[in-house]
Amino acid sequence: MAVFTALSATQLAPWLQRYPLGQIVDLQGIVSGIDNTNYFLTTTRGAYVLTIFEHLSARALPFYLDFMRHLAARRMPVPVPVAQSDGALFSLLRGKPAALVSRLEGAVQMAPAAHHCAEAGRMLARMHLAGKTFAAAAPQNPRGLAWQCEAARAIDPFLRPAQRRLLHHELAFQHSIQASAEYARLPAGICHGDLFRDNVFFVTQQGDSAGHPCRLSGFFDFYFAGLDKWLFDIAVCINDWCVMPASGQYEEARVRAFLTAYQAVRAFTPLEAVYWPALLRAAALRFWLSRLHDFYVPRPAKILNVHDPAYFERILRTFIAKRL
Repeated sequence: MAVFTALSATQLAPWLQRYPLGQIVDLQGIVSGIDNTNYFLTTTRGAYVLTIFEHLSARALPFYLDFMRHLAARRMPVPVPVAQSDGALFSLLRGKPAALVSRLEGAVQMAPAAHHCAEAGRMLARMHLAGKTFAAAAPQNPRGLAWQCEAARAIDPFLRPAQRRLLHHELAFQHSIQASAEYARLPAGICHGDLFRDNVFFVTQQGDSAGHPCRLSGFFDFYFAGLDKWLFDIAVCINDWCVMPASGQYEEARVRAFLTAYQAVRAFTPLEAVYWPALLRAAALRFWLSRLHDFYVPRPAKILNVHDPAYFERILRTFIAKRL
């Protein structure tokens, strides 16, 4: 989406001396991030991703880096933070916290088939269970209801009357849902929070016995991770991986593949089945709001590519019309 902090190889070189990674070969800005500045960095010793954190503080950052190390130690395909020569996982660059992680192989699959969805669902369930043994304290979902109410106030002057009514109605609905004693009993833990198609890599493979030409090779961008209901994390994925953009309708084969694979690792509780429709709406609301905020209250950036907010408005209206 954006490069907020412009950086040249010459400017990066002194900072990179903290790492035993050799010399810079190439440095390219990545436009697909949504909140931080990211660069592909190639050195004489390997390929990495450099992230400059535009909002996360140095105090908050260790959770995200340590959680990725926790998952990698459990043989999950995630970026591994690279330590500096003194063992530190990050330091200031241009006055902001910055870190390097390993660069994963593969490419995104923006037109997923059912088997892509199944692999993503299986991996998400593994991540949820792996998070149960993460010892460090985790923050709450940074884009939960508190942030959503703040964002709604910021974009309210820009909305059409029908959009404003929809937004206020849905925020009230989600407040009522999340205030219930039953909701509090839903299984919860560390959630990715943003596992869209462009945060998952697949690689081409040959000779797969199931006839699938690709396998999931990694998932990344954990910087919206936090504590929430696991069902919300699943709903975020379904609303991106399994919805036909033009109509806002589900593609049932992809939904079934994702949920079946997820539940083969962690089965839903009866209470989760009850709250599934409300969490689908919660996930649509969260990303409709964030896209509206990015569209109407953008931050200065060298490279900016704002996603269309109408996508999630369409999904949310479809769910409400179906009484989901």
